[in-house]
Amino acid sequence: MFDDDPFAPPVKKPVSIEAQLENASIDELETRIERLKAEIILCEQAIAAKRAQRAAANSVFGERPS
Repeated sequence: MFDDDPFAPPVKKPVSIEAQLENASIDELETRIERLKAEIILCEQAIAAKRAQRAAANSVFGERPS
C-alpha cells in the first residue's frame, strides 16, 4: 500500500509569526493590533462574567475546596 496520494494537494507549512510580521505592511499590522485589542476585551468580559457566576454560586453553595 502507498501512503502518498499523488493527487492530494500539497501540505502547507505554517508560517512563523515573525515571518508574518516581517512581511506585513504597516496598515496590516495596525489592523492586526486592533483585532487583537478587540479579542482581549472579549476575553476580559468573559473572565468577568465567569467570576460573577462563580461568586453567585459561592454565595449559594459556599466556597469550593481547592
